[in-house]
Amino acid sequence: MSSSASGESSGRSMESRTGRSKQRYNTKGERLVAGIVPLTPDQNYVLLIQSTRRKGWVLPKGGWESDETCQEAAEREAWEEAGISIQINYDLGDIEEKRPQKSSKDRSRYHFFEGTVTNEFDEWPERHKRERQWFTFTQAWEALTTRPELQEALNRCTMNRL
Repeated sequence: MSSSASGESSGRSMESRTGRSKQRYNTKGERLVAGIVPLTPDQNYVLLIQSTRRKGWVLPKGGWESDETCQEAAEREAWEEAGISIQINYDLGDIEEKRPQKSSKDRSRYHFFEGTVTNEFDEWPERHKRERQWFTFTQAWEALTTRPELQEALNRCTMNRL
């Protein structure tokens, strides 16, 4: 599942974004974040990426911007952070921030989708910052122990529990 082409999803070219000028927030001041649980076609493996802020692994996710749908944001983040294109299969819904409360402006509300990885690209925007690796459900669950909101997204997906 590898390709060296540039990222295309849903027939449109993907562009990397920077900054938060178009970032969406809810009425509580929480940053709205879109994410993806990227699975192999047989649903035996999930792709995790290296966190840039902390040590460890995370699901691809990032800010949902004002000029895109939540699903488009999840697809864009999959491309920017993991170098993959995906076919969305399920909407996994909203997940509240589970980490200890700081201030509301540091909090996020997550919305995850489940998707099948249709391409892995050799070149992608954050390839120099992030590694990516396939995990079984059990391996991913253990890798995400410090991120209960990401474990919740994993738990909601239809992945095979190996």
